[in-house]
Amino acid sequence: MEILEQKQQEVRNIIQNPTLTHEQTMMSLAKAAENILVTPGVPEEYYQMWRDGLICDLNEGHAPYSPRYILPDYEKFFRQGSEFLRLDPPKTLHEAITNLLILYHHVPSVTHFPVYIGRIDKLLDPFITDEAEAKTLIKGFLLQIDRTVTDSFCHGNIGPEATRAGRIILECERELQNSTPNLTLLYDPAITPDDFAVACVEAALDCAKPSFANHQMFLSELGEDYGIASCYNGLPVAGGAYTLTRLILSKIALAAENKKDFMERVLPHTIDVMCQFMDAKIRFLVEETPFFTCNFLVKEGLIYRERFNGLFGMVGMCECVNTLMEKEGRTDRFGHSKDADALGVEIMNLIQARVNSHKNPYCEFWNGSFMLHAQVGIETDKGTSPGTRIAIGEEIPLYDHLRQAGLFHKYFPSGTGDIFPFDITSSRNPAAILDIIKGSFQVGIRYFSTYSSDSDVIRITGYLVKKSDIAKLEQNQQVVNDTVVLGMGAVHNSHILDRKVRSL
Repeated sequence: MEILEQKQQEVRNIIQNPTLTHEQTMMSLAKAAENILVTPGVPEEYYQMWRDGLICDLNEGHAPYSPRYILPDYEKFFRQGSEFLRLDPPKTLHEAITNLLILYHHVPSVTHFPVYIGRIDKLLDPFITDEAEAKTLIKGFLLQIDRTVTDSFCHGNIGPEATRAGRIILECERELQNSTPNLTLLYDPAITPDDFAVACVEAALDCAKPSFANHQMFLSELGEDYGIASCYNGLPVAGGAYTLTRLILSKIALAAENKKDFMERVLPHTIDVMCQFMDAKIRFLVEETPFFTCNFLVKEGLIYRERFNGLFGMVGMCECVNTLMEKEGRTDRFGHSKDADALGVEIMNLIQARVNSHKNPYCEFWNGSFMLHAQVGIETDKGTSPGTRIAIGEEIPLYDHLRQAGLFHKYFPSGTGDIFPFDITSSRNPAAILDIIKGSFQVGIRYFSTYSSDSDVIRITGYLVKKSDIAKLEQNQQVVNDTVVLGMGAVHNSHILDRKVRSL
């Protein structure tokens, strides 16, 4: 009876929350209903580790009925149309945009919105006949996405080639100043013309997008058919991710007696329990729900189960290393000491080896193993930095920072990234920032994000939010985009607005 009363109170709190829109209320109620269930096969130890804050399931729900992230093959959709949606292959730009907007509505995810909307420049460019008309249509397309896909984890890609559509998208994003969709340039200095890359830098300084993905690095790991989804997640097109769970290294270090205990007992055991938890969720999704046998995306060949994988995430490397150093009686700090950074690398080598040794029958895409992911953090994280980032307030000089981050990006084929805001005067020399990005790729950076210090649209951790929307929510006003509440929490708890601002 006590549990029932708790659930009833949870539902009542959702219904009575004045800051939630109708859609946000509906989705919160759906999650509350799902969480009445318990995922079969979850190890008992997981629940204690969850309560202790060592493992976090990122609010996926106890009974997943669709994959966390889905990356449909939109090119195939254009070639064949959709029998289920009664759509023919598009012949005009208007039809292409209409078909995409219809399909987006039917692509599920952990947010209930599409986390990947395709390489939108390549999708739209073949249909452009008149650039003035194209800009009107593409601007409306982007506006509708922002107003109907009301979650900032929606992500589109452009590049690496320059296209007319790509240039129009950049122009429109600067004019619209919207937080959705997130945008990434698949950047390859050998393919991407400098003038187009500079235009991308100018747009990023103006509206926090696009970010720059190291195209050659992702190609070498994921193959030609990949996309950047959600925050900065590299995943196979026509596939995606079943689930993303994360280790909270900062808390795991606190639970260890010393470095030896951490490396030999606490961390390996926590990794094993988390792998078993992920196994249970994936098995439930594949074997006990009808998604991979009944969903039209599967039936029409827009996705394939074999191209899905589990994502093994982690946060809090910075605080973990600092805590272990303190337990060893040392004052070395992550990012400020070669020994501290070397310990971080040692920890990553252990995590990589342990995770790779665990095999899951439904993770064929990555040789039966989970893919490592540097998770960006959530709004309630306090004193825990995203992935392997240096803590806000402790940043080091830019070029040293890039080299330090480059030690860790190689471990995360399914995504990691660092954020470097620049002051407003840097917009006078975007080519210099492009040179910095080129150099960063040479020292191992996988994903580089930037924005201007006075931009309204800012990058929170891996997603975008408007500062003006945060201000509204702080006044208990409703806002269209549900991610604003996450951004507000990150501003309050993780001091996002206090990032070190760089200058040229």
